[in-house]
Amino acid sequence: MDKLIEKIELMQNPTVVGLDPTLELIPTFLKDQYLNEDLIETDYEYSSAVARMFFDFNAQIIDSIHDIVPAVKPQIAMYEQFGFNGIAAYINTCHYAQLKGMIVIGDIKRGDIASTATAYASHIKGTMINKKEFDFWKEDFVTVNPYLGIDGVQPFIDACEKKDKGIFILTKTSNPSSADLQDLLVDGEPLYYKTAYLVSKWGERAMGQRGYSKVGAVVGATYPEQGIELRKRMPHTFFLVPGYGAQGATGKDLKGFFGQDGGGCIVNSSRGIIGAYKNDKECTEKDFAVAARKAALNMKKDLAESF
Repeated sequence: MDKLIEKIELMQNPTVVGLDPTLELIPTFLKDQYLNEDLIETDYEYSSAVARMFFDFNAQIIDSIHDIVPAVKPQIAMYEQFGFNGIAAYINTCHYAQLKGMIVIGDIKRGDIASTATAYASHIKGTMINKKEFDFWKEDFVTVNPYLGIDGVQPFIDACEKKDKGIFILTKTSNPSSADLQDLLVDGEPLYYKTAYLVSKWGERAMGQRGYSKVGAVVGATYPEQGIELRKRMPHTFFLVPGYGAQGATGKDLKGFFGQDGGGCIVNSSRGIIGAYKNDKECTEKDFAVAARKAALNMKKDLAESF
């Protein structure tokens, strides 16, 4: 977490770009280049072509933004749907971003118990083979689902401590139906208050040097009032904030998410940046990486002007 804070301060930009490619977002010229049906026949060849296309798309965006944006957040589901070739594209994307000096938040939303949770925690703690440790996933943070309680979270907290990594636990998510469960009243309070309490408690043993725990919280930008409430209840918890841009939130909605020090928060935009070329009249689709940089700079400005 300290490394993330230092990176945000260095760039004066609390932004993370979600690398969530879809076939609809990929420019036509790249699809024409990689998905040539005259040369592709098997399932494997299709998944391999998509994986190489996704990595090419991601790498060009990373090249365009790595000096102005501190972190990226690839959503693993966008890659998993294309099988093991898709997983390779995910890992290669994470590794490439790290090589470019970026912090990588793996949006994996894992949550299970016992040995399964321990295996999932290998995303940040590594994997032992013949007494040798391997980091297959190349992630600095991952997102975690708390629904199974501390049994499903403890292996990740242990990994944070052992490897100086971090996690973000789903607390109040940005989607409209989050209220179905997260807003249910328990002892007169919404359930997300209870989750916030647990996240804060779990994070007490994993404090960083900059005043924030390695155990962070996912708090949706689409719920500004709840964000203010949660910041008051979680002064030492760093927030990962989805919902900016395509989901409707703006910088003005986020003022209460930040701590008294002006930090404690990183804001995600996915489609609004990687798909910016679709709405940028000054850029052609071949300039998609240029459009992504412009959108990232506009987001930085919007966030800065909101304070």
